[in-house]
Amino acid sequence: MTTTEELVAQVNKILDDIGIDMDGLFETFDVPSISYRLKENLSLLQELEEDLSRRVGEATPSVGGFDKRNKDPHIQWIYKKKRNRVLALERLRSAITAHKMALALIAANYTFTLGKRELSIRELKREDIPKVKAIQKPVQLGRVEVLPYLAYSGDVLRLLARESIEVREAFKFIKGKLREKGTVRTRGLRIEVEYWENNRLKKARIDLPTDADIEAELRQRYGRRFRWRVLSFVKTKGVLINNHYTVDNLALAYSVLDPEKGAELLGLDLFRYYFLTSENDREGLGLYPDIKLCIDCHYSIFDLPFRNEPGFKTGHGSMMLIRKCEMEKALVGRRRDITNIPNYLLGGVLLYGMSDYSEEKVAQLLGIPEDELVEAIKKFVISGLHKTLFADTKKFEKFMPKSDRAKQFLALLQG
Repeated sequence: MTTTEELVAQVNKILDDIGIDMDGLFETFDVPSISYRLKENLSLLQELEEDLSRRVGEATPSVGGFDKRNKDPHIQWIYKKKRNRVLALERLRSAITAHKMALALIAANYTFTLGKRELSIRELKREDIPKVKAIQKPVQLGRVEVLPYLAYSGDVLRLLARESIEVREAFKFIKGKLREKGTVRTRGLRIEVEYWENNRLKKARIDLPTDADIEAELRQRYGRRFRWRVLSFVKTKGVLINNHYTVDNLALAYSVLDPEKGAELLGLDLFRYYFLTSENDREGLGLYPDIKLCIDCHYSIFDLPFRNEPGFKTGHGSMMLIRKCEMEKALVGRRRDITNIPNYLLGGVLLYGMSDYSEEKVAQLLGIPEDELVEAIKKFVISGLHKTLFADTKKFEKFMPKSDRAKQFLALLQG
């Protein structure tokens, strides 16, 4: 059995080799070959991570407790050993995250076929690679162009050190945006209520929206004999992506891809990600590990793609995403009326309804076919849901049936 130090050396050697191999693999950009290599690498790295984390432990003793000025060679040796173990484990986890992101990005944008049979990435075999075809899907999620720039070796800072000053500045800017805590927004009130029931005094804690009529709501629930007090405010908070390995990989990839516009491209890709998918889709996609499933507060990265538009105001991108997530919740249980509209087109319909954008602008912004978007809007109008979700339905009037017979038929459909 190898010692922990031997395992650390083995991990670093394997990660160095992966970094060299992946650089060569992207020269031809053969998607099936890249996918197979990523899959094999990920399997190996996960085994190493399981072994190393078991030995090092999650609660690793802090190396900060040692005095670096202490010249005792034994103390220095212990300090160095612990530090090397922690760094190897961090590097390993960063590499695993990069591989997972790359595989998720490929799966979201390509379909693999072997003859007439579709394959998943897990089913790829070495002997089948020359025969497998990768067919690009019509709607893009994420950005395939960043694949060569993820930190497959896990050593983000070493890779960044090879780049120009412009790239390093872009890396710091993007990372700062992704680590930014969302602007706190009061979403509700947490209330403690004391009330009488069957001649016994009882207590309950409930959450109510900030705009609720508290007295009326409590009277309806508990009758006339009650008293209440506010315990706390329910507020939105937290970073957009709660995983520093994901943040480092995204910042590195987009800064290398385009030092000048990398942050703007990432903001646009994240904006599209939320509009082209449903909450259920986002739970399983894995494009951005540990990203929020729904947006409930303002993040400035979503303003970057829109800052040159006329009449731009801070929070423009975030507010559209917040509304989209609220509409997703409002549509729960009502999707049967629009089952023939896929999620990526439904996102386009919602963006069209909540903004001043034309069909052409929405299609261009989300990267979806305009003719398919127009058909989806017509189906959405027929379902009658536009009246439920939007206060102003003027934009949808031109998609209403024109003939009297069609109007009568639509009225029957909508009850």
